[in-house]
Amino acid sequence: MSRAQRLLDLIQVLRQHRRAVAGAVLAEELGVSLRTIYRDIETLKAQRAHIEGEAGLGYVLRPGFMLPPLMFSEEEIEALVLGSRWVSERADGLLGKAARNVLAKIGAVLPDDLKAGIEASGLLIGPGEPIAARDGELAAIRQAIRSEHKIEVAYEDERGNATNRTIWPIALAFYDRVRVLVAWCELRAGYRHFRIDRIASLECHAERYPGRRAKLLKEWHAVQGVPEQ
Repeated sequence: MSRAQRLLDLIQVLRQHRRAVAGAVLAEELGVSLRTIYRDIETLKAQRAHIEGEAGLGYVLRPGFMLPPLMFSEEEIEALVLGSRWVSERADGLLGKAARNVLAKIGAVLPDDLKAGIEASGLLIGPGEPIAARDGELAAIRQAIRSEHKIEVAYEDERGNATNRTIWPIALAFYDRVRVLVAWCELRAGYRHFRIDRIASLECHAERYPGRRAKLLKEWHAVQGVPEQ
């Protein structure tokens, strides 16, 4: 393995750990000596990688360090193409446009041999059944999720019962035919799931909901028994 590739792999491993990880763990994952890890950490710091920690305590990579896209492997490019094509076909219009823009931006800075992998990828998204619509609400919901604001929805359940709910949106799940909003419901005092196509109307509040979304999402994963992605 070249030194450049080893440094890139070290960055990728650090990104996979949300908390400080011991140098010995990094050495084992990368198959190198602990001394090499310490030397590579210092090299990355000199290149302005925001790595905090020290020997004996562990290391954590803070957000903001960018890898040059020309270092993508062929498999990573295929993953980007496949994921972007799925989003452009199966998500709402704004996300689809964003996915196509991502591919265009990456392709603009890749060397010619790797750029060809985007333009001639053999990984395609097959046609699927029509998705229950209401794309117009998705952009507002995503903004409420990002800003951690409450929303009020007029909702109709599977039996046709209509209710008004004030909810704390924390995640959107995209299935083959439906989209589902994960939220804390003030009316039910618990986590509930709302099909987007059953939302008759929604209003975003200026009020933020209490707590942080990341903590609520972690709690939802635990309550539902759903593995974190």
